[in-house]
Amino acid sequence: MAIKKNGEGFEQKMARLEEIVTKLETGAAGLEESLSLFEEGVKLSNELSSKLEEVRLKIESLTRDAQNTLKTEPFEGKAPSDDEVGE
Repeated sequence: MAIKKNGEGFEQKMARLEEIVTKLETGAAGLEESLSLFEEGVKLSNELSSKLEEVRLKIESLTRDAQNTLKTEPFEGKAPSDDEVGE
């Protein structure tokens, strides 16, 4: 299920950020367009980082303590490797 924020999902925002990076790296845009793209990219990057942090904080695992009471603990997943990230 895609994470929605302001009608646009996380995946769509990530795809747009990738488009912006590619366009800026190729130098295909003029100065004004590059500045506009850069500003949009920074905004998207901040939104995506905030959403990832929000999701990270929500991930919890339920466990039972010695008294068989459910409690929550922070999720301690491993960080993805470069191959998993797609670099």
